[in-house]
Amino acid sequence: MARYVGAKLRITRRLGDLPGLTSKVNKRTSRPGQHGAVNKKLTQYAVRLEEKQKIRFNYGISEKQLMNYVKQAKKIKGATGTILLHLLEMRLDNLVFRLGLAPTIAAARQLVNHKHIFVNQTCVSIASYQCQPGDILTVKKSVRSEKLAQVNLETPTLSNIPQHLDFDKEKLTAKVLRVVDREWVALKLNELLVVEYYSRKI
Repeated sequence: MARYVGAKLRITRRLGDLPGLTSKVNKRTSRPGQHGAVNKKLTQYAVRLEEKQKIRFNYGISEKQLMNYVKQAKKIKGATGTILLHLLEMRLDNLVFRLGLAPTIAAARQLVNHKHIFVNQTCVSIASYQCQPGDILTVKKSVRSEKLAQVNLETPTLSNIPQHLDFDKEKLTAKVLRVVDREWVALKLNELLVVEYYSRKI
């Protein structure tokens, strides 16, 4: 599946801070492009599109994956936008990132794909694996895996661990306590606009 490998700071200049995409700080505040410094009023469609793109680039998922998540969220009782964020936040690669074991979600995905992460004492190499409350996440008991985790923990990207996760840094073991609360979602966006964007497509 195609992943975005282009200029990440260019994306953050257009969409704002995306902690899952890059840990670099953007020094330029203007939007990218020849006319980036000009403050143009965005159309309603453009606003919805940008909110959708925030989710795509932050979580590193394709358009087809995001559409499938929206369809899945619509089938679950409750606010579709909030449930969509719950589904994305409970992905294994995102949880590894939120624990500070990787600087970005892309780096966390690589840890998972290379079989450094275990879920309930079983090796899981699928980054999109949906974790559930009560699941135990551990780093593989090997020198290489533990060293990779320790290096990233020394330079954390997030100031603290979300309240829905319990993490033992010494044992490199974490437990999913519950579904994430909306205020603990690191990404700043209006999820309702994302649902509106897909309302005519689904």
